[in-house]
Amino acid sequence: MDEMRFDGQVVIISGAGRGLGREYALLLAERGARVVVNDLGVAITDTGDGGEAPAANPADEVVAEITAAGGEAVANHDTIATTEGGEAIVATALEAWGRVDVVVNNAGQVRLQPFGTFPDEHLDTVLDTQLRGTINVSRPAWRWMEANGGGRIVNVSSGAAFGGVPDGSVYGMAKLGVVGLTRQQSVEGAPLGIAVNVIAPYAKTRLGTGFGPIPWSDELGEWLHPRLVAPLVGWLAHRDCPVTGECFSVGGGHVARVSLAVNDGYLDRDATIESIAAHLDEVTGGPTHEVTPTSSPVMGRMLGGFRGPVA
Repeated sequence: MDEMRFDGQVVIISGAGRGLGREYALLLAERGARVVVNDLGVAITDTGDGGEAPAANPADEVVAEITAAGGEAVANHDTIATTEGGEAIVATALEAWGRVDVVVNNAGQVRLQPFGTFPDEHLDTVLDTQLRGTINVSRPAWRWMEANGGGRIVNVSSGAAFGGVPDGSVYGMAKLGVVGLTRQQSVEGAPLGIAVNVIAPYAKTRLGTGFGPIPWSDELGEWLHPRLVAPLVGWLAHRDCPVTGECFSVGGGHVARVSLAVNDGYLDRDATIESIAAHLDEVTGGPTHEVTPTSSPVMGRMLGGFRGPVA
């Protein structure tokens, strides 16, 4: 098939100075996109207990790399954690090139600490970047897209949204919230020509650390290299991509759709605590049916036989 390109299109990528965001920026610029490379330039830490910020903002380095290769890019150093920061990021694209075709909401700070003693200030850090940050950048871009025929938004969740990360309760909550936001955005955006999807990437962006029970090695770092996530982001960002409202798991060369499902369940309008306990197999088992952003079999099952007032 023909190469899927982005010539003349403007792409905003938050947190694009390092790791996954850098790979997205390099790939899309290589395919002809004009890229706003956003990065706050702070230290990368999962606990908030220190870390040294880079001497130079890495967004500038990515821009230099893109322009040296013949591409077009500008740097932005604003925070995604405030409404004003989100507005400024989008304004950078509009001032440089007069349009916004794609937003990739990649930036977000991680805090992994035991749930019972999770500090309030770290709660704010996670929510302000992982959830509000996605909203803060998307809203001003959305307004431009709505007025100019549409666009595409790619949100970034995490495998942590689905559990299994030590001390990851708050982080997982925020990342699953991004999935819920995406599903609702896709419904609201459909009549406006705005497609919204979300990825749950698995990649080694913290070199020297293991992956679950697998200890760190150079081979692990290569197997789960961030560049292997970038092609999915490129596909979801392309105007010819037909999907919206979807979640995809991606990493190590593997791409798979993640769905939400519900079973037939147990139906009894006279249910008691005891009857629900007695029908546990029906409540928790049996065939499942997909719940999409626009439809769910739950309503039909729940309201079967209902008759409203007669006029």
